[in-house]
Amino acid sequence: MKKTIITIATFITILTLTNCGSNNPNNPVSGCTDPPIVLFTLNDDRQLGAQVATEIDGNKAEYPTLDSASNPVPYRILYKMRDKILNSGKLKNKDEFAWRLRIIKDDATQNAFCTPGGYIYIYTGIIKVLDNESQLAGVLGHEMGHADLRHSVRTMQNTYGTQLLIQIIAGSGTAAQLATLADGLRGLKNSRCHETQADESSVNYLSGTDYPCNSAAKFFEKIVAAGGSSTPVILSTHPDPGNRVEIINKKATEVGCSIDKTPANDEYTLLKSSLGI
Repeated sequence: MKKTIITIATFITILTLTNCGSNNPNNPVSGCTDPPIVLFTLNDDRQLGAQVATEIDGNKAEYPTLDSASNPVPYRILYKMRDKILNSGKLKNKDEFAWRLRIIKDDATQNAFCTPGGYIYIYTGIIKVLDNESQLAGVLGHEMGHADLRHSVRTMQNTYGTQLLIQIIAGSGTAAQLATLADGLRGLKNSRCHETQADESSVNYLSGTDYPCNSAAKFFEKIVAAGGSSTPVILSTHPDPGNRVEIINKKATEVGCSIDKTPANDEYTLLKSSLGI
């Protein structure tokens, strides 16, 4: 595999959060006050995500991912849902990132995450607790929003420093470093501002689908109600800005999108049964 040479030019290409600002009609979500600098290009996101995905996919003990060829039904349904979001016309990096899906067979873990470059992982535990495609579409839209707005690479840059990420992107990272990065992504704690941006992005994305555009709110209501005495992983890694459902519903009102739609062919019962949950 050809290694990428990281040069000074990579760091001259400084990308800002202007694509996330509330004045940009293509991605009308709330702006953040965190440092608006990413020292990596979109191609770096792709390479970083691909290397982390390779580490995750190869570690079946820690991440028991289901093979797509052996599990065609659940993957067909999830890719159908993903395609609706991609075809909404709302994602800035629709054609830049992989947007590949993998299911992690762990019925006890309610979590989902997305690497830089759009490698999406969904645990069966979160599929198990939800009721319909719309609620899961809220999860997908939220996680895709994190990647589309490059939240993960921003947070990883702050958490791990640029040097480690440069080594991984260049193909010179050690197995231990890759494992650390993969494990860190699974439990990466996003800022409250980034959570709000991802929630609002989910509204924007779903407004172009046949799912209710506030499905993220319905997901969070469901996951909190089903949480019982323990906090689901997805809530510990995705901190609540304090009034999350209200923010999502307010965004839906601003966008003027429907919150009452029902998808034409909801296959959620089939999705669950195909996964044995």
